This record gives sequence, structure tokens and C-alpha cells, in this order.
Amino acid sequence: MEKMHGTTVIAIKRGNKTVIAGDGQITLGSTVMKGSARKVRKLGDGKVLAGFAGSVADALSLFEKFEEKYRESNSSLLRAAVNLAKEWRTNKILRNLEALLLVADKDNILLISGSGEVIQPDENVIAIGSGASYALAAARALMRNTDMDAEEIARKSMEIASEICIYTNSNFSIEVLEVK
Repeated sequence: MEKMHGTTVIAIKRGNKTVIAGDGQITLGSTVMKGSARKVRKLGDGKVLAGFAGSVADALSLFEKFEEKYRESNSSLLRAAVNLAKEWRTNKILRNLEALLLVADKDNILLISGSGEVIQPDENVIAIGSGASYALAAARALMRNTDMDAEEIARKSMEIASEICIYTNSNFSIEVLEVK
């Protein structure tokens, strides 16, 4: 069976906003299977944003596992991410899951992988998926050269990625945390 391809998910923190945006396209080989998938959501009683690239079923399992780790860690995003990465890398069943996760709260943005990485970007922006480099480059340029807020930068970066990456569409899901 052919492998599912691509997506673009980006996380940005700027000012009082943290945003994760993702496209809605699921592609199997050269066929678009669905254009309206939701790859971003709020977790942890609305205090955490999460997005995924990879297998949908695997990512949903990882969302559940992350929420479990988040509760166990007394709502510490970093501790939950590290504990998930450790279990994901060492657990026989989880080790075969094919996805990457972006998680964010009001203070941190993290990428979590099944090979044990928990990466906090140097700048307050990170992206995953087939269109990640396009969205990331656009977001960095916008952050350095405009006064746009995080949500505007996420939307514009995703638009640019969707114009370049054939595995990324313009049907975006965007979740926002705003500290008042």
C-alpha cells in the first residue's frame, strides 16, 4: 500500500499569543484523499495547543498519550513532553507510530519525536511536515520584518507553504492561546 504524504503544521509565539496552524490535506500517493482534516487541537483543558504531521491514527494515539503525561506532570508541558518522548522511544507498540507532534503553551513551543527528541526552537517558531521549510522561512521573515501578530504570521506562512508544497492545501485549522 502507498504511504500517506505530507502536511504542514507551524507553531508561533509572539507577544501574548501562541498559535498552531495546520493544513487539512491528506494525500495517498498522487491522490488527495481528504481536504478538511483537523491536524491541530487544544488539549489539557484548553491550556495546550497540539498539532501533528504523519499518520492520523498514530497522531490521535499520541495526543491521548500526551494528555495523560500532561496530567501526570501537574500540567508541566516540558516534563510531559520529555516523558512522552521517553515512552515513545522505548515502548514496543508506540515505537512504531509514525508522526511528529508540536505542542505549545503560553510559555513554550516543543517538537516531540518518536526517536526521543524534544526540541525547543531558538526562535519562537517551528514547523513540521512536507511544507515545513516553506512555512518556517516565511514565518521567520515575517517575524523579523513586520509587526504582524502570531496568528497573522501563522496564516500568511501557511498560505505561502500551500502555494509551494503540493501536499499542503489552504484549508487551515488554527488554534490560539492568548494571555490577557
